[in-house]
Amino acid sequence: MPWNQFDAAVLVRIPPERLVSDPDLRLAHGTDASFYRLVPERIVRLDSLDEVRFVLSVCRELGLPCTFRAAGTSLSGQALSDSVLITLTDSWRGHRILDEGARIALQPGVIGADANRYLAPLGRKIGPDPASINACKLGGIAANNASGMCCGTAHNSYHTLHAMTLLLADGTVLDSGDPHSRAALAVKRPELLTGLAALRAEVLANAELAANIRHKYRLKNTTGYAINALLDHEDPVDILTHLMIGSEGTLGFIAEVVLDTVPEYPHKASALLVFRDAEQACLATSRLKAASVAAVELMDGRSLRSVAGKPGLPEFIKALDLAACALLVEVHGESKEELVGRCEQVMAMAAEFVQVASVPFTGESAGLWAIRKGLFPAVGAVRTTGTTVIIEDVAFPIERLAEGVAGLQQLFDRFEYGEAIIFGHALEGNLHFVFTQGFDDPAQVARYGAFMDAVAELVAVRFGGSLKAEHGTGRNMAPYVELEWGPEGMALMRRIKALLDPDGLLNPGVIINDDPKAHLAHLKPMPESDAIVDPCIECGFCEAVCPSRTLSLSPRQRIVLYRELARRNRADEPSNQLARLFDYQGIDTCAATGLCADRCPVGINTGALIKKLRTDKYQRFVPIARWSADHFAGVTRTARGALGLKAIAGKLLGDKALAGLVNGVRHLSGQRTPAWLPTLPGPSRYRWPQGEGSHGGSSEDIGEDRAVVYLPSCASRVFGQQEEAPSLPEVVQSLLNKAGCRVIVPARVEGLCCGMPYDSKGMSEVAQAKRLELAEALWQASEQGRWPVLLDTSPCVQRLLSGALGKGLRVFEPSAFVLEHLLPHLELTPIDETVMLHITCSSRRMGLGETMLAVARACAREVIIPEHIQCCGFAGDKGLMTPELNAAALASLPAQVPSDCRQGFSNSRTCEMGLSQHAGIPYHSILHLVDQAAR
Repeated sequence: MPWNQFDAAVLVRIPPERLVSDPDLRLAHGTDASFYRLVPERIVRLDSLDEVRFVLSVCRELGLPCTFRAAGTSLSGQALSDSVLITLTDSWRGHRILDEGARIALQPGVIGADANRYLAPLGRKIGPDPASINACKLGGIAANNASGMCCGTAHNSYHTLHAMTLLLADGTVLDSGDPHSRAALAVKRPELLTGLAALRAEVLANAELAANIRHKYRLKNTTGYAINALLDHEDPVDILTHLMIGSEGTLGFIAEVVLDTVPEYPHKASALLVFRDAEQACLATSRLKAASVAAVELMDGRSLRSVAGKPGLPEFIKALDLAACALLVEVHGESKEELVGRCEQVMAMAAEFVQVASVPFTGESAGLWAIRKGLFPAVGAVRTTGTTVIIEDVAFPIERLAEGVAGLQQLFDRFEYGEAIIFGHALEGNLHFVFTQGFDDPAQVARYGAFMDAVAELVAVRFGGSLKAEHGTGRNMAPYVELEWGPEGMALMRRIKALLDPDGLLNPGVIINDDPKAHLAHLKPMPESDAIVDPCIECGFCEAVCPSRTLSLSPRQRIVLYRELARRNRADEPSNQLARLFDYQGIDTCAATGLCADRCPVGINTGALIKKLRTDKYQRFVPIARWSADHFAGVTRTARGALGLKAIAGKLLGDKALAGLVNGVRHLSGQRTPAWLPTLPGPSRYRWPQGEGSHGGSSEDIGEDRAVVYLPSCASRVFGQQEEAPSLPEVVQSLLNKAGCRVIVPARVEGLCCGMPYDSKGMSEVAQAKRLELAEALWQASEQGRWPVLLDTSPCVQRLLSGALGKGLRVFEPSAFVLEHLLPHLELTPIDETVMLHITCSSRRMGLGETMLAVARACAREVIIPEHIQCCGFAGDKGLMTPELNAAALASLPAQVPSDCRQGFSNSRTCEMGLSQHAGIPYHSILHLVDQAAR
C-alpha cells in the first residue's frame, strides 16, 4: 500500500501529531470554502520550507499528487485533494517591513488583515484587498492573484510583486530577490529558463495571441495561468515568479512574497448613488473611471431588495423597484481638502445621469458598506436547507458592462434562479453573482451545468470577458479555460504546466482539466443537521479566531463533522466511531465563546450548537446542578475550603509531589477530575460587607450623589491572588474609595451567580434562573437602577446582558466602568513599565477591546496586546478539565512577552490564571493596573 509507505517515509521527519490519517478527521480538515468535496488520503501539517521540500520529495518518489493549502477560503475548488493535502502550521506567520514600509516580506501563513496592521503605523497597506482579508492568508492571496474592492488591476498580487521565494516540483528553491539564488537556478535548471524564454519569443511572434492576452489582462482575469507574464517581463526568472501568481499551487509552492505596498489614505468618505437602471449606473461608472475614486461597487435591484428593511439602512431602499441599480462610491484623500474636492468631482459627474435616490458623501460610512457586505449573507440566510450558496465571478469590458448585467439577469430568469443577485467592482467591469443551488438531485445538477455553459458563452464568447476575475480558476472553471483562451492559449498553458510540473503531481485537475464535466463532479453535500448551523457555507472565515483550531477542530470543521454525523444517523449508517471522536474533538474542546459568530458572514455561533449538544451530554447532572444553584453560597465556601486544603497539602508534600498526586487521580478517573495547575491560587481571604461599605477616607470625601453597586464574581469570591497581591475585592474597594464612591454590595452575595457555569454545560434553565435571580438582586441593591453596577469579571457581564434586563439596570465590566465612572475622579500617573494586556473574548464580543486598551494606556508606559490570541481557551473550567485547550490557545504567548515585562492584565479571574501559567508572568485584573497608577 503506498499510504503505508508514505506514512513510514514522512514520519522519519514529521512528528506523528502533524500527520492526519483518521478518515473522519481527514474529512473535516480537508474541507474548503468551495462547493466541491474531495477527502484527502493524508493531511500533513508542515513547519518549514525544508519540511515542505522533504514531503514533496516523498510524494515525488511515490508518485502521489499533492495540494498546498493556506486558509482554505478559496471558492473554486483549488484547495482540495483526494491524495496528499499539505497545510501550514502557525510557524509560517513571519513578516519583515522593508524600506520604511515601501515593501513588506510575508510568509504564506500571514493573514491579509495582519499584514495591513503591520503597515498601518507607516500609512501603507498591501494592494490586494479581498473580502476575506480577515481570514485568508498570503499564500492563497498570491496563489489566486486575489484583488478586491479597492485593488483594481494595478494593485493586485501580480502587479505589486517585488520578489518571491518558491519551491519547484523537483525540489529546487529560488529566492528571486537574491542574485546568488538566481545564478544558482541558471546553473541547476538552465532548461527551465531557456524554455520560458522560448515561450516568450513565441508569444511575441504571434500577434493575434499577444493582442488577446493584452485585451484579457486589461480586465481583471484569473482564468488560467498569468500568461501576461510572457509579455510583461523579459528575464525568465521574473516570468517564472509572475507565473506563480495565480497558479493555484499547480506550478510550485510559494514560501514568501515581497510586495510593494500602496498608500493607506487617512481621509475617506463614501456615498450611495441609486440610478434609474443598470444602463445609467454603468454609464456613470464609465464616467467615474476618469475621477479619483478608490472604489465603485455596483449593486443591482435584486441586491438592494435582498437587504431592504435591515436595521440602519436607508428607508428608501424598500421603495426601489427591481430595475434600480446603485453605485457605492468611496473616495480617499491625503487631506480633508483633497477629499472634499474629490467628493465634489464625483457628485458632479454622477449628476449627468438619472438618479432616483442617494446618500451624500459621509465619513461615517460603515452603514453604507453594511449594504454591500450584507449581500452575500442575505442570499445565504434565505436559502433552502440542503442547498449551497454559489458566488460566481466574471468581468466584462467596462464599455459593455450594462449589457453584461442585462445578459446575466436574463439567464437568471431563463434558468429560474429567482433569488440571484449581482454586485461587484464596477470600475473593473468585475461582477459577482450569487445564487442558491442544490446538488442532491440529478436534475438540479443538470440545470447548474446548463446555466454555467450559458454563462461561459455569454461572458467569454459574446463579450470577450473573463470567466474568473479574481476568485481563481480552480475546478469550477477549468473545463472552460480553452473556451476563453482558444486552442493556442490553452496549448501555451499546457506547455507551462509541463515545463514546471512534468509529472503532473501538483494539484492535478485544477486550472488544466481534460474532463469537460469536471465542474459537475465531486459536488459537496450539505445535509440538514441543526437549524443553528444549517446556514453555514463552510467558508472558513471563523477559523482565525477559534482557540481550538490547532488542538482539535475549528467551527467550520465542527460543522462538517456534525453534518456528516447527522447524515449517517439518517441513513442508518454506522456512526459510533465518529460520535466518539466528535465527543472530544467537537464538544469537549470547544470553548463556546461565540467569537466565530462575529466573523461568520451569516452570524453562526457554533458555540451555541455545542452548548445545545452538551445539554444532552450533561442531562443526567441537571439535578445536581439545580441543587448546587440552590445552595450556591455553600458551594463557593466548599470551593474555598478545597483551595485551602490544596495550599496546606502543597506545604506538606511539596508542589511537585502534589502535582503528581492530582494528575495521577485525573489519569485514574479518565480525565474526569481537574488537572494540576501551578498557577491555581489559594482561597480568597477577603470578606465583604453587605450593604453600604466604608470608603476608607474622611466622610466629607464621599460623594453623596455617587454610589456603586459592586458584585464580586464567584471566581473573585473563591480564588485569591498570586504573588502576594491584594485580592480583587480589596482593589475594587481601594479604587472606589479613591474616587469618592459609596460601595454597595448586594445582600446574600455569596449565593449570587450569573449562571455561566451552568450555561457552558448546556443547562440553560438552571443558568437562566441564576441570571434572573442576580438581576433582581442587583435591581434592589441599585435602588431600582439609580446606581451603576460594577461586576469585576467581563464574562459575567456578557452573560448578564445576554437577555433583556429591563428596569434600566446599568451593568459594567471593569474597563468600561473605569472609563465612564472612575477616570473623571482619579489622578493617574502611568507606571513606568511595559505591560501585557489580554482582551477577553467576552470583551471582544461586547465591542470593548478599544476601551480596555485605552484604560491600559492611561495607566502604563507601554501596552502590548499579543498577536493571534482572541481567546485564552480557559473557558470557565476548561483550563482545569481540558487544560490542553488553554495551552493550545496560548501557544504563541510566551514568545511575545518582552524580557523586561513583569506583569499582565485582563478582566476575567479564570483567564488570568491560565495566562499566568503560560506567559511566565502573573496576570491580574486591569483594576489592579488602574489602582497602581492611581496610587
